Amino acid sequence: MSNASSAGQLSSGIGTLAIIAAAAIAFGVIPLTGSDYLLDAVLTPFLALALAAVGLNVLTGYAGQVSLGSAAFLAVGAYATYNLHLRLPQLPLIVDLVLAGLVAAAIGIVFGLPSLRLRGFYLAVSTLAAQFFVQWALTKFGWFSNDNPSGVIDAPVLSVAGFTFTNPAGRYLFSLSVVVVATFLTLRLLRSQSGRNFIAVRDHEIAAKVIGVPLLRTKLLAFGVSSFLIGIAGVLWAFAYLRTVEPAGFNLDRSFQILFIIIIGGLASLRGAFLGAAFIVVFPLLLSRAGAALLGGMFDSGVLEMSQRIVVGALIIAFLIAEPRGLIALWDRLWRAVTRPAAIRNT
Repeated sequence: MSNASSAGQLSSGIGTLAIIAAAAIAFGVIPLTGSDYLLDAVLTPFLALALAAVGLNVLTGYAGQVSLGSAAFLAVGAYATYNLHLRLPQLPLIVDLVLAGLVAAAIGIVFGLPSLRLRGFYLAVSTLAAQFFVQWALTKFGWFSNDNPSGVIDAPVLSVAGFTFTNPAGRYLFSLSVVVVATFLTLRLLRSQSGRNFIAVRDHEIAAKVIGVPLLRTKLLAFGVSSFLIGIAGVLWAFAYLRTVEPAGFNLDRSFQILFIIIIGGLASLRGAFLGAAFIVVFPLLLSRAGAALLGGMFDSGVLEMSQRIVVGALIIAFLIAEPRGLIALWDRLWRAVTRPAAIRNT
């Protein structure tokens, strides 16, 4: 066996052990030892945003189709689940979740139809139609919110197979399970022929058409899968994290937030979606503590929000110039630096 092969197997083995250890910590240690604040205010929103970023990365990172309407599909997932639970109470929550994802996928496919003719900036602008249309519909038609004048909906009981997830640890475990399953299935899809078709369309659309890639079907599949995942993320965001939500909570800022996550984390990388989501969730907390320590009472919520926008904008520019692959490229360099010495010692 060659030294390179041995080093590769050792690095792969270390990676497998790291995944097993991370799973044991995520499913076993954190629910038992984590505080309510950590579970409710940090980890649960992180999981919801990470899954939304995975969905957008399928569309933008892998298939090369730009979208600015992600928050619309978050809203579709949340409101569809609410109405399915309200009007068809005999359906299990997991069925509601999947059906809500399918509703979001259907709407995503409809708004993905212009992708056959539009590209780049023009496609991005056309996806804003989904953002504004969904928000208008949820506000205009009271049926979606059970005729609540403000459009606010409350979380249904999170219950699966007789187990009810009402406390912070339960909501975290519910979100974690959904995200793990959805990410695994997405990874399987991206490693299939459909995933290779996504990349072919992204890299060179004309060449992909010449070699027989069905452009319309591939693009619509990307829009459908992306919207399905983002719709499920909307359920987690609304019902596991916020537990009550209104249409204004799914505004354009939320769409930009998800887009920033995949830019900072790294396009065409599922790991990058999780790194970017971790940064977006943790960074305001660190900035708030640092600002309060340095400026005291002068660092209020308004200053925090403005500072966050400035720093995140600067980081996006820096990543686009210096490291287009985002945080995942830095992570890969660090991982190679850690595993290479061990691999060399064992060759």
